Amino acid sequence: MRLSHGPGFWVIAAAFLTTMAFSTIPTPLYAIYQHRDGFPTYVITIIFASYAVGVMASLYLAGHVSDWLGRRRVALLAVLAEVLSAGVFLLWQDVPGLLLARFICGVGVGVLTATATAHLSELRQVSRPDEDPGRSALISSMVNLGGLAFGPLVGGLLAQYVDAPLERPYEIFLVLLVLSAIGIAVVPETVERLEERPAYRPQRVALPSSAKPLFFASAIGAFAAFAIFGLFTSLAPTFLAGTLHHTSRVLAGVVTFAVFIAGAGSQIVFVRLSRQHQLRVGLVAMSVGLIGVALGGLLPSLWIFIVGGVIAGVGVGLVFRGAVATAASLAGPTSRGEVLAALFLIAYAGLAIPVLAIGLGLALLPADVALLIFSALILVLVNAAVLRMLRAHR
Repeated sequence: MRLSHGPGFWVIAAAFLTTMAFSTIPTPLYAIYQHRDGFPTYVITIIFASYAVGVMASLYLAGHVSDWLGRRRVALLAVLAEVLSAGVFLLWQDVPGLLLARFICGVGVGVLTATATAHLSELRQVSRPDEDPGRSALISSMVNLGGLAFGPLVGGLLAQYVDAPLERPYEIFLVLLVLSAIGIAVVPETVERLEERPAYRPQRVALPSSAKPLFFASAIGAFAAFAIFGLFTSLAPTFLAGTLHHTSRVLAGVVTFAVFIAGAGSQIVFVRLSRQHQLRVGLVAMSVGLIGVALGGLLPSLWIFIVGGVIAGVGVGLVFRGAVATAASLAGPTSRGEVLAALFLIAYAGLAIPVLAIGLGLALLPADVALLIFSALILVLVNAAVLRMLRAHR
């Protein structure tokens, strides 16, 4: 049994959404692990960074192989890695187990992100050949950010209102991931498998030299955007409970949800704007939002912190979409998966490196000062990257 390309598109989108939601389900649970085991805050950043390392390793080693192994096969293997991660979360809940589970989760996400993005584009192209290709990119980006948004919300609600908060979320997603794997097995393939498989090599950026400066500007923009996501998926609950004195697990999930859903929603609200105008709005929103996040920590003020995060999320959605669209436009059909994998590799470095740095900062500096330094550095990065992208689109 095989689905047609139209329904196959939505099956891949649903699997992508489920996987991304699973990747952020632990966000409001870290505080529970920390309270239970008594480890310091920087351990949370290490656990979170193990996920980002897994993403980057898989993007570098395998994010591009769907270009010649086939999208469906690679997507299926990626979701099965998430199934394994859920099992580790359930069976080994000490810090070493959390590190391993998060690393495996990252491996699956890294493989799926580039593969599903390319697969969705190709399925849509077959099922709706006359449609603007930008619509597929919009849906893919919304699914990515929407999944990241719903994970903390679901995790926070379950942690607050059900028994066994460290088991039930993973049990639910284990079932959803298995169903996703079954669905992927029956979607159409969009890549012709080569009779002679090329020699394996790690990831590289297969672009002309003239296109690489614009690619790397897009990648730095994505890096800065994901750094904000990294903050809200790892340490936001710690800031809420410590600096801002709000310990609600639901609030921890809702705040992260609001930031991510703002990123997804902004892409719908501003969809009719040109890419240049979207980038300009995104740059302003990220800049204002970062200032708000820093002020919220310094004052301290819960509402300024939340509003700043949501405004930054609006900017992240637009800048991220612009970065993906720009990078994809630089690649030909045979290298699209590889170029997107390279973009996401750099973007996910934005999840790991700044979060580890701010974790180190929390061990040496007051939390509000560490947050201020983080916001200032990301502000500089995103302005440099987006201004370079805007110059290229003139």
